Amino acid sequence: MSGTSLDGVDAAMVLTDGKQILEFGERGYRPYSETERAVLRDALGRWPGEDVSAALAVVQGAHEELLTQFPQADLVGFHGQTLAHEPQGRGTHQLGDGEALAAVLGCDVVWDFRSADVALGGEGAPLAPFFHFACAQWIGARAPLAFLNLGGVGNLTWVDPLWPQPDLDGALLAFDTGPANAPLNDLVAERLGLDCDRDGALAARGAVVEGALELFLEEGYFRKIPPKSLDRDDFSLMLDLVRELSDADAAATMTAMAATAVMLGLEHCPSAPQRLLVTGGGRKNPVMMAMLAAGLDCAVEPVERVGLDGDMLEAQAFAYLAVRVARGLPTSAPGTTGVAAPVSGGRISRV
Repeated sequence: MSGTSLDGVDAAMVLTDGKQILEFGERGYRPYSETERAVLRDALGRWPGEDVSAALAVVQGAHEELLTQFPQADLVGFHGQTLAHEPQGRGTHQLGDGEALAAVLGCDVVWDFRSADVALGGEGAPLAPFFHFACAQWIGARAPLAFLNLGGVGNLTWVDPLWPQPDLDGALLAFDTGPANAPLNDLVAERLGLDCDRDGALAARGAVVEGALELFLEEGYFRKIPPKSLDRDDFSLMLDLVRELSDADAAATMTAMAATAVMLGLEHCPSAPQRLLVTGGGRKNPVMMAMLAAGLDCAVEPVERVGLDGDMLEAQAFAYLAVRVARGLPTSAPGTTGVAAPVSGGRISRV
């Protein structure tokens, strides 16, 4: 998995039949260099047919370098790097060549996970919810709960773990809540040359500017009924709203924007979750976590609290989804992407 935060590539082994999680295995991480990150950032917003050769070389090279460390894998799920996402318009673009990767690795590769869902009228995102459903059963949950991924974009999965399978109506509701780390990362990169507000240190020194927060919340996306999804740069206006603020106040305000978007998103859930389990880089930001805890009535906890790995959950999700694709099982449904009926997305490149 190479996410919208552009930090690097995660890889993780999962033993599964495509339904149950049987075992979690080895994991690895290959960070992008500053030069590679700049190449990828320059390619954001580009569509097939535009020149993305430099970015493709970065994506393929990084994935090959990391995945060759997992020779025991029977199957690889390759998400690729999202460059553009416009499900009701031009479609979705995850950069990567699964055919070439399969040839290098010598094993079957499942890739292009989102296109089939989009072609059938779905949002193409988020795709981790079926895996979140399996995780809820793996931890033995007996009441509705929610998983919140705070990566570049925030996405929420509400799960009723008592349903027998994830594609049934009522088992899942999932959608993107709004921007999370991506705009904040862009802010600190632009102003301070940093890759992120590590440990929320900058936001902790600032104050939330309510006027900017209120203007942000006027965006029509928050009133849209889910399922719904976002492109990484759909909320680039956030940077304009904090342009005149100090570095610390801008960081605090943007962190509040991301947290408040989650609070508004939870209002769409069929019932209040018993707990909110947070994954992705945002769970390591104590300012973000404190804002969520203060604004919500349920427990807000990192996924590590239930024995899961928040650094690897997305990579594990696409390993799990790869097996579902290989076995012809659905990977999305009306409750997760708004697609008309459950669909199994993804192409398989065989060796």
